[in-house]
Amino acid sequence: MTEDSGVQVASEPRPGRQGTVGRRFRRGLTGVLWALAGMLLTVLMWELVKLVGTIVSLPFTTSDQAMPHVWTMVQGFGQPEVRGSDTTVLQAVVSAAAYSLLVALGGFVIGVGVGLLLAIVMQRFAFMERGLLPFVIASQTVPLIALAPLITGIGNRISIGPIQWNTTYSVMFIAAYLAFFPMSVGALRGLQAPTATSLELMRSYAANPRQVLWKLRFPASLPYLVPAMKVSAAAAVVGTVVAEISTGVRGGIGRLIIEYARETTSQPAKVYVAVFGAIALGLVAAGLVTALDVYLTRNLPKESTA
Repeated sequence: MTEDSGVQVASEPRPGRQGTVGRRFRRGLTGVLWALAGMLLTVLMWELVKLVGTIVSLPFTTSDQAMPHVWTMVQGFGQPEVRGSDTTVLQAVVSAAAYSLLVALGGFVIGVGVGLLLAIVMQRFAFMERGLLPFVIASQTVPLIALAPLITGIGNRISIGPIQWNTTYSVMFIAAYLAFFPMSVGALRGLQAPTATSLELMRSYAANPRQVLWKLRFPASLPYLVPAMKVSAAAAVVGTVVAEISTGVRGGIGRLIIEYARETTSQPAKVYVAVFGAIALGLVAAGLVTALDVYLTRNLPKESTA
């Protein structure tokens, strides 16, 4: 209680760290429940389409080769990858997804670094923004399926000392190519977010451009950087899978999808298991960025809830 001219004002208690953690846990649990509800709805719609396809004629086939039942896909996880092998399809998919995750992570780091550097340059020099931004946007209009063989062909001729460019580097380059665009655009918007009042305050402190960048622009850009990183992570995964399919590099989930697609006649569920692995790969990438978001914003003030 505080007294001012005989009037008592009760101060509202501030939520402690445990309350903040509890709210985050509840929000996370709610998100998981919504995700499970979405998965259940997808399963129901899949089976409903198959049921309707057996009653009426649809413009696409709903046969077991094209659309196997959900329980058939689940059983496909435990099938041997090759007849007589001790390795199951699930183990092969997990191994391939882990390999693709490492490649996508390398492309993500490179793409985010390049995108952030471009954003800093475009924010610092207005003429660079006018000159570079149209090319940054136009770079994403190139068909990836046509770009992948071209990059592979050029890259295989590159040799720097003992390091010989291989197809894996080409896949990583393509992943970085897709990942840099969301980061450059999002980071540029974030770096330009500080208000004129904040910039004027920094100038009153005689702060140089580098101090303004690190002390003001970067902290103010976090709400823009994290969503951009999530999009970049998803783009890096997509680029990795598509590049693996286009170049035929072995070891990744993209190559596994091609190999399993050849067995759709005898084992139609196998290709869907590989697709599920690619989906899980994207979810893991988004989860890693979310964990980074929680770490970076751990000391920022949280919004109060009624």
